[in-house]
Amino acid sequence: MVKKILVSQPKPTSEKSPYFDIAEKLEVELVFRPFIKVEGLSSKEFRQQKVSLPDYTAIVFTSRHAIDNFFQLAKELRYNIPEDLKYFCVTETIALYIQKYVQYRKRKVFFGNTGKIVDLLPCMVKHKNEKYLVPLSSVHNDDVKTMLDAKKLNHTECVMYRTVSNDFTPEEVENFDYDMLVFFSPSGIDSLMKNFPDFPVSHKNVAIATFGPATANAAKEAGLRLDLEAPTEKYPSMTGALQHYLIVNGDD
Repeated sequence: MVKKILVSQPKPTSEKSPYFDIAEKLEVELVFRPFIKVEGLSSKEFRQQKVSLPDYTAIVFTSRHAIDNFFQLAKELRYNIPEDLKYFCVTETIALYIQKYVQYRKRKVFFGNTGKIVDLLPCMVKHKNEKYLVPLSSVHNDDVKTMLDAKKLNHTECVMYRTVSNDFTPEEVENFDYDMLVFFSPSGIDSLMKNFPDFPVSHKNVAIATFGPATANAAKEAGLRLDLEAPTEKYPSMTGALQHYLIVNGDD
């Protein structure tokens, strides 16, 4: 019977999160602990890409991580950010986050509504004379490059941060007493196997839940027993699928 669940994400900031409803209604303990963390590249590592920040007139931000690491690298490289530098962001929330580092000037900040870079393209095309720099994670595909190439924009992609395993302390390993683990990315599965190489054998009774086909495949390849896969047509969210699973398996 599942009574204690480890969710590999940060604790929700909203008290209205469906996770808290599940904990209360079904009397289960939920522990939130990310299995992965984001780490910025050092200035030395960044220099190896032969990208010079002053060469660009506009920066494209796809996440807050990109913003944090751009400004951190700018500081380390002693790059004085010009006032006329333009910022293109995939959402308004990300655009507003820029205020953490520089004064927000509406005529210098542009954003999309969907969170997808394709939604930003019309705006970028209007500023086709800009030289765009696109900071990315070490794990990325060529979708952004392909889209910008198709619009004949002047752009360069560069890696500014990477996803690494958020390792467990010896104490956490010793006190590992969960009935179920919930994963949202293949990186989370990789982190689990790094911290517990014999997990499929030593913890074979622990239920595994995954969100997304890539995460499910990673779990299977690692030899884990997969008990819950989301999303499904009936349960498009992990919380919906998890609640249904717990109700159905509550009397085991």
